[in-house]
Amino acid sequence: MKTMLIAFAAIIVIAIGANQVLEHLRFSSADFTSSPSVRLGE
Repeated sequence: MKTMLIAFAAIIVIAIGANQVLEHLRFSSADFTSSPSVRLGE
């Protein structure tokens, strides 16, 4: 049980960390797939 809880905590930390890194790098599928005439909300 303890191992499973540690694994869940690790998954959460990895997911949040990956999200922060991708946001910092400005990596968004909307940036790559939209044309200049498309208005995207910020």
